[in-house]
Amino acid sequence: MLNSSIDKATGFEKRFENIDTIIFEDSSTASKSVAKEIAALIRAKQITKESCVLGLATGSTPKSLYAELVRMHREEGLSFRNVITFNLDEYYPMEPDSIHSYVRFMKELLLDQIDILPENCHIPDGTLPKEEISDYCAGYEAKIKAVGGIDLQILGIGGNGHIGFNESGSLQNSRTRLVALDHITRVAAAKEFSGLNNTPRTAITLGIQKIMEAKRVILMAWGEGKANIIRAAVEGEVTTKVPASFLQGHANAIFVVDREASKFLTRISSPWLVEKVQWTAKMTRKAVLGLALSLNKPILMLTDADYIENGMSDLLANSGPAYDINIKIFNDLQSTISGWPGGKPNADDSNRPERAEPARKRVLIFSPHPDDDIISMGGTFKRLHEQGHEVHVAYQTSGNIAVADDEALRFANFVVDYNSRFDIKNQEAQDIYKRAIEFIKNKKASEIDTPDVRAIKGLIRRGEARATSHFVGLPDERIHFMDLPFYETGKVEKNPVGEADIELTMALIEKVKPHQIYAAGDLADPHGTHKVCLDAIFESVRRLKSKPFMKDCWVWLYRGAWQEWGIDEIEMAVPMSPDQVLEKRRGIFKHQSQKDGVVFQGSDSREFWQRAEDRNKDTADIYDAMGLARYAAMEAFVRWHF
Repeated sequence: MLNSSIDKATGFEKRFENIDTIIFEDSSTASKSVAKEIAALIRAKQITKESCVLGLATGSTPKSLYAELVRMHREEGLSFRNVITFNLDEYYPMEPDSIHSYVRFMKELLLDQIDILPENCHIPDGTLPKEEISDYCAGYEAKIKAVGGIDLQILGIGGNGHIGFNESGSLQNSRTRLVALDHITRVAAAKEFSGLNNTPRTAITLGIQKIMEAKRVILMAWGEGKANIIRAAVEGEVTTKVPASFLQGHANAIFVVDREASKFLTRISSPWLVEKVQWTAKMTRKAVLGLALSLNKPILMLTDADYIENGMSDLLANSGPAYDINIKIFNDLQSTISGWPGGKPNADDSNRPERAEPARKRVLIFSPHPDDDIISMGGTFKRLHEQGHEVHVAYQTSGNIAVADDEALRFANFVVDYNSRFDIKNQEAQDIYKRAIEFIKNKKASEIDTPDVRAIKGLIRRGEARATSHFVGLPDERIHFMDLPFYETGKVEKNPVGEADIELTMALIEKVKPHQIYAAGDLADPHGTHKVCLDAIFESVRRLKSKPFMKDCWVWLYRGAWQEWGIDEIEMAVPMSPDQVLEKRRGIFKHQSQKDGVVFQGSDSREFWQRAEDRNKDTADIYDAMGLARYAAMEAFVRWHF
């Protein structure tokens, strides 16, 4: 049985949580714990000579679980000879050898790497004629019943609360069937299919009734992007709008989540409502700012009654009255605002986010994709340069998979026309163009771009990034294209961070010897590149921390188009005027390949410049609502202490 690595549910806590929820510090630790439970179940069944029936899920969530099961098979002798598996779902229509099929997913990640009998593996068939699907689904459920039902069902959760492909509106007694996929689900999957137009509209899924019949259910969720729906499923009412909420009625179901996915659960977001807490400065700031936001009041307008009526009377008793607490939090928040992100020279820096000295700093901005720098911190980027700091920008990946095919053809055609116009004889360029156009014209939805096409797409993004850096004012020698190897798979799915990625990152840091490093802490990035890039930076900094120059290096984390830091987390807020907002927009416009229908749109239909402006405006509006000065926009940062 799984045990929490952080805290256990208490009776008091049960006022909020309607299902057992175990929080782990990270997904790796959580996956290993789930794998141990599965292994224990398999071995217990082997002793009694019984089959172990597992319900399996696909998607990014169970990947680390399957990797751990494979490791246990290879290194600990865990046998799967007595295991029978039933997968939850499959896209329809879908050929089993497609790179998008769940048959291929399961074979590559688990089934082909263990000793399970092939006849014991069941995955819905995405090749059936539509008129045969109903009978097939009934037969799929009959097979589950014939082996005694599912002993343990593994689940992920969709952004709209779906389990399997049981979308919002699915009934608790729904059976295995063909379903239409929700727009939210298709948008989330679009990155795998190189765009929404290529994403299937239907799928075959195990019904909720069969999931509820499983003897035990473990739902796993990782990352901040799942935090809202986890709270709805765990603390909200049981509703067809959130199918995962039906698990509140299961006798033996648990949710296993990492710290980021748990952040909106009451015991994490407002622990003082759950148990007696130690009112540290950080906890006090979180509580007071949260109270002001929830009551829509400026900080200095909060009263003793507001504290008492919202579960914060012990804070009031220890540190009150409200006026004293309010003044302290107001001053703390005000001190985060700085128009000098590199530090203000010849000024008292005791209440400023950054040091005054050295007055001219070496700054290294890491950008995971070729546009994250300008989208996420374009105003700060430009201000650092204008205030006289030696600013370097490092583009960690080529970003080539985010360029549409027609953009690549247009670029290749330009090169050919350029050579022709100036009578430059270059047969190799002609041959590259011919190969590229031939490939793209006949490209299947499941095919990976050829090296030539990927190189063309990478050059497009490199040119746009250079144009942005020139727009800010940087010379070429301060623009660094890293092309980290982990990214160059040609697929949305990237490799884990490797030694080569870390060595390249370390080498650049040692070359620049920065006083400031800016890195993307935007872990809600839909295709995971930000996370791998951040891991490379963190590991590099850890290895270099004993170097003398690192004693003067501070690391600031920014967030991008997908999310922003919470008001209680922000340690530096750089304000922008209306003119500076327009300047940032013009910098973003240098990335023409990412305008007007980008490949990886995510669930937000706005263009990246619109998201950035709205996000920066929202941050400024929150500061205004708290009773501080009003600005057009703000970019926010959190310092990482290594």
